[in-house]
Amino acid sequence: MGDAMVDDEQAMSRAEREVVDLCRELIAIDTSNYGDHSGPGEREAAEYVATKLDEVGVESRIYESHPGRSSVVGRIAGLDPTRPPLLLHGHLDVVPADAADWTHPPFAAEIADGCVWGRGAVDMKDMDAMILAVLRQRMREGRRPPRDIVLAFLADEEAGGTWGAQWLVDQHPELFADCTEAISEVGGFSLTINQDRRLYLIETAEKGIAWLRLTARGKAGHGSMVNDDNAVTELAEAVARLGRHTFPVQLTKAVRELLEEICQEFDIPFDEDDIESVVARLGPIANMIGATLRHSINPTVLNGGYKANVIPGTATAEVDGRFLPGMEEEFFAEIDRLLGPKVTREFIHHLPAVETGFEGGIVTAMTDALQAEDPGARTVPYCMSGGTDAKSFQRLGIRNFGFAPLRLPPELDFAGMFHGVDERVPVESLRFGVRVLDRFIDLS
Repeated sequence: MGDAMVDDEQAMSRAEREVVDLCRELIAIDTSNYGDHSGPGEREAAEYVATKLDEVGVESRIYESHPGRSSVVGRIAGLDPTRPPLLLHGHLDVVPADAADWTHPPFAAEIADGCVWGRGAVDMKDMDAMILAVLRQRMREGRRPPRDIVLAFLADEEAGGTWGAQWLVDQHPELFADCTEAISEVGGFSLTINQDRRLYLIETAEKGIAWLRLTARGKAGHGSMVNDDNAVTELAEAVARLGRHTFPVQLTKAVRELLEEICQEFDIPFDEDDIESVVARLGPIANMIGATLRHSINPTVLNGGYKANVIPGTATAEVDGRFLPGMEEEFFAEIDRLLGPKVTREFIHHLPAVETGFEGGIVTAMTDALQAEDPGARTVPYCMSGGTDAKSFQRLGIRNFGFAPLRLPPELDFAGMFHGVDERVPVESLRFGVRVLDRFIDLS
């Protein structure tokens, strides 16, 4: 057994051996993003990445949008300078984690049960490590990509990218201006159908984001008096209407294609009137896919008043709205109807929906790279319910895909670990991803 393990280790490429250490070292840098500029570590992580690139001769630059909010951008020359570059991007920040909730400390980057554990293991220091491992090996071996590659390791994605991708696109668009396609997170992972078949979900669309602040104004007064113009009452009723509202199912192109593929794999009819029964077959990722069937709006914050016997003149709330690609106008029309005439809204954060087609040479390259490593692979598009830095890069006309390839154990609740506890990625999945990414670069 020991000799076999040594042989397996020796058969691995250097990138396959290195990716685990890179992932662990990145996780160990606490880059928690609290949304208020207080987060530690983004500068340290950026310097770490820049050093790893410099070690193999890749020149990069650290861009700082605000003290400590650091992103790294570099470029590798390809064989054909006439072709538009491919953008590979990932974010370095993570959401905060409470160590008391975790089986293994979130920033210890321990290996247990065949997995690397820690905050960022799936969102998205796994992909950052895979990109670094692949490109470091290629540079050592002198294997230039077919076309230029632009690399971006970004700050602040977990708070909407204001000080990372958005800032770079606004202030330094020339870094990405000639890129036409990009790959990044939350796609390329497997959904097991049976032992011989896995669907790999490629993200081609994202819902738009509308974080809204709601304000109701009324007549201030003493709490003992009758008041038919109470701001708290008006706001509470509007928030309840939003929170209880269910938008109708509306299938976007990506969602429809995914569900039709699933029906085909399970040999069941595609019934648009009972689409949620199809989604239920998806197991751990059912919640994530189910959230892309319709618009959504969720109340998250309530504020009103300052003393029990004082009726305030204003009350506010915050809500998280997500709208489907191509349907933003109708989404806000329905929100305004539900709010009524006495409650106003303003944006806290507003980012567009993103969508591209599931076709072209880049999709063929993803499919061929996956099938070379997993003959049972079949690629399908899907829409993500959350958002990524793709929202910023699409402003430059770049086609964006989620493609962080991972072959996952069927029992692993991968989707549930995004922003969850006990985040972890299998070691073998990281190594699989390295092999696929390396092939993909050659094919793209």
